[in-house]
Amino acid sequence: MGNVSLRIDATRCVHCGKCAWVCPSEILRQEVKGGEIQVHHPEECIACGHCVAVCAAEAIQHSSFPAGSTHPIDYDHLPSPAQLLALMQARRSNRALTNRPVPHEALARIVEAATLAPTATNARLLSFTVVTDPQKLRAVADFTIQVFDRLANLLLNPVVKCLVKPFQPELYEKYAPMFVSLKEAYAKGEDPILRKATALLVIHSPKSNRFGAEEANLAYQNASLMAESMGISQIYMGFVLTAIRQAKKGAFARLLGIDGEVFALMGLGMPAFRYPRAVDHQEQPIHFL
Repeated sequence: MGNVSLRIDATRCVHCGKCAWVCPSEILRQEVKGGEIQVHHPEECIACGHCVAVCAAEAIQHSSFPAGSTHPIDYDHLPSPAQLLALMQARRSNRALTNRPVPHEALARIVEAATLAPTATNARLLSFTVVTDPQKLRAVADFTIQVFDRLANLLLNPVVKCLVKPFQPELYEKYAPMFVSLKEAYAKGEDPILRKATALLVIHSPKSNRFGAEEANLAYQNASLMAESMGISQIYMGFVLTAIRQAKKGAFARLLGIDGEVFALMGLGMPAFRYPRAVDHQEQPIHFL
């Protein structure tokens, strides 16, 4: 992190050693149980915040976490495992959306939840773009349909079909017909891409981020659960993501003025109704080794 200032307030420290125990970079060390906490190479700190979060005595003075940036946790106030599981069971890709926009305050809270997801080495390289402009949303749908149309035309080219179908028949049994039907539905004024979502959360990261996809999907999960808790529908934009991967590299990012690579997209909207029942899914095998 470079210019990190990190010191232990000896008048507060109780020498419990917890900060040294949890420091992933081993900057804080306690050579003897109950002894003083030593600070080694603070320039290697990744500012994860583990030390200031674990110190009940508030003895750690860290430049990345000034006074007022840490807060007590009331564990009794947190949702129970049963409540959290019930929220997950209730969550569905509810595509029955109204034209009512998602309130700005709700969008801000959803993004805040996304930013709380863990990232590799605490690099915090993810960025979030929220699209609510109807014209820009239409441009996203247009982009997706155009990419799918080009793919359909390519697949249905007689020469390509003759060469590819014997080896990848699923492209002709499933995908080519789907691309054609999506275009036809869109031409009729239907919205098979965004499903009338009034907001689109785009999660992106610099191309240099090796863990961009993993981090984006962790952030997506946080955002999805927050949206569900507020009664806001969220839909994974699989069609758009597929189009992004099939288009020229960076084409979609340029469309929205994004600097970086897009890894996840979530459509958001106000539901016409909520599902009154949760459905049990087939149990998946669990292997304990």
